[in-house]
Amino acid sequence: MPPPDSVADLPVRHVLPALAEAMRDPGAAVLVAPPGAGKTTLVPLALAEQVTGRIVVAQPRRVAARAAARRMAELVGERVGGTVGYAVRGERRTGARTRIEVVTTGLLVQRLQHDPELPGVDAVLLDEAHERHLDADLALAFAIEARAALRPDLRLLAMSATAQEERLGILLGTTAEPAPVLRAEGRAFPVDVVWAPPPRPVEPPHGLRVDPRLLDHVAATVRRALADQDGDLLVFLPGAGEVNGVAGRLTGLPADTDLVRLHGRQSSTEQDAALRPTTGRRRIVLATAVAETSLTVPGVRVVVDAGLSRVARTDLARGLGALVTVPVSRAAATQRAGRAGREAPGRVYRCWSVAEHDRLPAQPEPEIAVADLTAFALHLACWGRPDGTGLALPDPPPAAAMQVARSTLDALGAIGPDGQVTGRGRAMAAVGAHPRLARALLDGAGTVGPARAAEVVAVLAESASGDDLVATWRRLRSGTDPAGTRWRAEVGRLRSALDEFPPSAGRDGGRGGPALPDDLAAGLLVGLAYPERLARVRQDGAETYLMAGGTAADLPAGSPLAGAEWLAIAVADRAPGRRGAAIRQAAVVDEATAREAGAALLRRERQIAWSGEDVVAREVERLGAIVLLDRPLARPDPARVAAALRDGLRQVGLDLLTWTAGARELRARLAFLRQALGGDWPEMTDAALLDRAEEWLGPELAGARRRADLARIDVSAALRRLLPWREAARLDELAPERLAVPSGSRVRVDYSDPAAPVLAVKLQETFGWREVPRIADGRVPVLLHLLSPAGRPVAVTRDLGSFWQTGYPQVRAELRGRYPWHPWPVDPTEAEPTRRLQPRRK
Repeated sequence: MPPPDSVADLPVRHVLPALAEAMRDPGAAVLVAPPGAGKTTLVPLALAEQVTGRIVVAQPRRVAARAAARRMAELVGERVGGTVGYAVRGERRTGARTRIEVVTTGLLVQRLQHDPELPGVDAVLLDEAHERHLDADLALAFAIEARAALRPDLRLLAMSATAQEERLGILLGTTAEPAPVLRAEGRAFPVDVVWAPPPRPVEPPHGLRVDPRLLDHVAATVRRALADQDGDLLVFLPGAGEVNGVAGRLTGLPADTDLVRLHGRQSSTEQDAALRPTTGRRRIVLATAVAETSLTVPGVRVVVDAGLSRVARTDLARGLGALVTVPVSRAAATQRAGRAGREAPGRVYRCWSVAEHDRLPAQPEPEIAVADLTAFALHLACWGRPDGTGLALPDPPPAAAMQVARSTLDALGAIGPDGQVTGRGRAMAAVGAHPRLARALLDGAGTVGPARAAEVVAVLAESASGDDLVATWRRLRSGTDPAGTRWRAEVGRLRSALDEFPPSAGRDGGRGGPALPDDLAAGLLVGLAYPERLARVRQDGAETYLMAGGTAADLPAGSPLAGAEWLAIAVADRAPGRRGAAIRQAAVVDEATAREAGAALLRRERQIAWSGEDVVAREVERLGAIVLLDRPLARPDPARVAAALRDGLRQVGLDLLTWTAGARELRARLAFLRQALGGDWPEMTDAALLDRAEEWLGPELAGARRRADLARIDVSAALRRLLPWREAARLDELAPERLAVPSGSRVRVDYSDPAAPVLAVKLQETFGWREVPRIADGRVPVLLHLLSPAGRPVAVTRDLGSFWQTGYPQVRAELRGRYPWHPWPVDPTEAEPTRRLQPRRK
């Protein structure tokens, strides 16, 4: 099946002999060729001459797969489905004679999972390997391992439009030698670049939002290019919404000009029509990234590039995955510009400046670095490599994203504790949808019926527009939505999947769900897919909801869903400039349906805890972060109340207790004995007392119910529980509250400083003492504070003998005149101590 002479001048023709040799030995290679070189169509036709089995060509997009098959069929003079066919999700056109089959990378992954030997297939060609979609990475890794372990005769070729050949060569090669890399130089015609930034600054994109002023400018640039240049125009926009927005601005075009849309939400018929040239008429093709690579839009001489791309992003902290709009990479901008030079010299109008171009990223981020990895992780588990170790992945998956993905799969029952896939997980993978949607289909069909389950899941899978999911569903079902054809095809595919995995009976016995109205049926399915996004309004009449996952979410202004108490949110993304999320699509549910869909998140518990300033005892039922029931407990568990009071003591401190003067003195005496004698004497620090709270406060805590009960505890009596009986018996002996002084008074000892107990006594009451008293079995002398008759300190000493000799004479000289009615003997050690004044002299 040699390529026809009509494409003899395409650059890739010149490397076909070398490619044929490489595919014979070692049987794996890398082909680097720019867009338009002919690699997508000519290489499979050439390789068909070398092998007897089927050649599978994997494309990242459905529209590109169909276009490639159609072009190859034209080159061999046949219709699609003969020698050349294709298979994409929900659509297949192949026959018994098919030698070349073009498939999406996702479908190739499914086939490798089903039978990694790929019986009947002699060669696998992975086109656009540089785009780094998740399915493409998996298809490459699985095919390499299947070849190494099961099919050494399987020929593998990775084709790329940009230079990533070294990495691809290493992955496809052996440990001894990388796979050969062949290059086909481009034959693209020259493309003039016109820098056409908006005349006034526009806002950068936020989430899905694109400044309308940029769309105004794109439309104006299209009119300018239409007037200045010949040929058809290809306009690159980030998404279907912007395609429709610019289309609405391009009214009043010349009569010989057709406006054509090309994006992923269209049916295959509409997409195929956009790729067919027209005779005698000019076309303006408004397209998304589906037109960047792999397919040629015939007749295009001019490209207008808005400079934006829509990519998947995942907010791991909030569990939100969504499409966001970002500036295009320089590599993608080059690819887009090349569309104008496929067939003749062309021109590209870039709606940004040279300075902005220099700040663009060089390459787009691979999906594995930023996207939701739940489906990716399920494929790895089904393959038997749950963490991807040992697979020839171009980049390892981020650890945090993989952990979130595995947690999701575990919650869905798709993997076991060891990370290995379960039977349920294999059933989910076989559905060919995101694991969350597969779970909703399999678990919801028994309740709402297979037909409605397939219909709603198809709405979710096709990312249909509109914040009211049920309204979108009804519109698609009625046939008034342009996307209805593609949606119905997906519905049929999902129904077929249910035939293989029959649903278990739900609350209506699986009879189609007559007991459940459409609104609740849709909400149930959304909730089964995204239980953490079940949400309840925060207050009546508001537009802010709390999702079960703990994130706040806002409805857009004027939403028909406003006023609903409960929502099942299908699509939400981070709201620009806000901490919460913006609701993009949801269905109304009631509490009973929310409970059913989020059953795994339901928790009923008796909460007995210290909260704020007191013990709170209540019964709480939650759906994730949403409180469904909250009421006081009449008879809380005393043990848990005691634990809560202990927590309160730890949080607030021992000041929750009433510390009388006696309790403080006792604590100080015990602290002194701990320092002086150690041993079995208890520590009196706050930390030590809190650690042993159960021991010394146990009986009181057992009967307490609230903070006020703590204030009524006899702290002195409680503290004595910490003393072993022997130490308790000697407490007053070793650390007496009072000491007798020579005058006969019993003076209180101040133990505030455990290192230096103080005895403060008037000097005249100590006459006759030659040494200070000692406590703690005579080990510690008290610190004597000698006071004047007015009670003011005149001396501090532990050495009374030295004081009488050297300090007292000076004190006597200073104070005897001030206090003449008090005794001031020359020798205080022989004088009589007194508490009274001496008699007045006559």
